[in-house]
Amino acid sequence: MKLLVQKFGGTSVQNTETRANAIEHIKSAVLEGYKVVVVVSAIGRHPQPYATDSLLELVGFPNTNISKREQDLLLSCGETISSVVFSNELKEQSLSSIALTGAQAGFVTSKDFTEAKIKAMEVGRVRKELKEHDVVVVAGFQGATEDGEITTIGRGGSDTSAAALGAALDADYIDIFTDVEGIMTADPRVVEDAQTLDVVTYSEICNLAYQGAKVVHPRAVEIAMQAEVPMRVRSTHSKDTGTLVTSSRDDVKGKDIPDRLVTGIAHMSGITQIKVEANEEPYHLQSEVFKVMAEAGISVDFINISPTGVVYTIPEIYTEDAVELLDKLGYKPFLEKNCAKVSVVGAGMTGVPGVTARIVQTLTDAGVQILQSADSHTTIWVLIRQDDLVPAVNALHQTFELNVQ
Repeated sequence: MKLLVQKFGGTSVQNTETRANAIEHIKSAVLEGYKVVVVVSAIGRHPQPYATDSLLELVGFPNTNISKREQDLLLSCGETISSVVFSNELKEQSLSSIALTGAQAGFVTSKDFTEAKIKAMEVGRVRKELKEHDVVVVAGFQGATEDGEITTIGRGGSDTSAAALGAALDADYIDIFTDVEGIMTADPRVVEDAQTLDVVTYSEICNLAYQGAKVVHPRAVEIAMQAEVPMRVRSTHSKDTGTLVTSSRDDVKGKDIPDRLVTGIAHMSGITQIKVEANEEPYHLQSEVFKVMAEAGISVDFINISPTGVVYTIPEIYTEDAVELLDKLGYKPFLEKNCAKVSVVGAGMTGVPGVTARIVQTLTDAGVQILQSADSHTTIWVLIRQDDLVPAVNALHQTFELNVQ
């Protein structure tokens, strides 16, 4: 059986017109001999009535009396409604279709309401329905525990749902449909001449996604990578095949793929840098600071530890909480607010000398001060001030010739 898993997000299913575009992709796949499992998000975005944030608004979130269990019951309605509406419109186009909830499609999850983990995929029902129908429409973002409690798997969960189904069903491709043509070399809202990439590796898109590129959820990419199922990031509004995500660019036949040093530039805003200097016992400082951050659920990044203190970053929204916690420990932190993290990502930079030097020189020439830096085999990160974000990303994009296809 030739099989595709195709995921359509909220903006792709928000109205009759956008759903018609999505249905054209499904009809084309069926004409090519594929069976199609479609994963849908809730319809549209706030303030549309069935969007996730609109449903939360019904109970006055975040000032609400409902439990996380009840919150999952409420939020699962958005995707369930979307799956039935979408399946109905497929039938109107003479496609044989059936809608399933996440639980009916075999998602067995943990009991961590609002952030459940997928424990098992029992896809016998989906396989059975595929024998009788052209299309099975599955409500994304949701599943159920072994004892039948409805759960949701966190924001970005529809991407993860699609990847999990693609892996369990051994699909030919997992297609993630979005508003853009594919994965781009930078955010087009920041870099006007950002280009669409034909091919990226799983590791590259994971790094881009974790560092701020919001085209596909990194957990979904990890699932596809482990199962070795190719993923395509495509536009709902175009017939182009978009960006192929695969194990290696060398695996792609029939395409002249450039041997690029850098694949893309990602960025994240809303970051605060915290410096804490030791009083008399520096070793106690190191353990105390990170322990109290962890216990408060504050994620830390860009960590530098020295004998005299620590430097790290946190999401800006947690700044006041962090300062209060450090003050209780007797420390007076130095803050650098309104920072941004810029990430230069590329599998081609592994083992290549001089990449960091080019980044530093580029930012120096652009008048951008580097507050911190870190690196791995495929990514180099720099922390800068928020006001320098646009010139920094554009300068790096030009230096590594990402504006040239």
